[in-house]
Amino acid sequence: MRARIYQPARNAMQSGTARTRKWVLEFPPVGREIDPLMGWISADDTQSQVRLRFDTLQQAEDYCRENGLDYIVQPPHRRAANIRPRGYGENFATDRRGPWTH
Repeated sequence: MRARIYQPARNAMQSGTARTRKWVLEFPPVGREIDPLMGWISADDTQSQVRLRFDTLQQAEDYCRENGLDYIVQPPHRRAANIRPRGYGENFATDRRGPWTH
């Protein structure tokens, strides 16, 4: 079982970057099965419910080495540098690239 270390992406519903600076260590789900009586999905492995957060990548890697965990690091995807935040009023500016139509 290989743990995954990554930086989570920002929420698509919000423009903020909260909870995107820390590194997350999570374990993959293993051994899920359908309960024959109720039809619910169950698992005996509780590690798939664990998510550990670290301030730096180095802290997460050190934790894995100290506990003998096999891990993989996924590099974070960065935003394009040329995007600047705009205000709502700039939608109606006269210097827009394209015409404003409804």
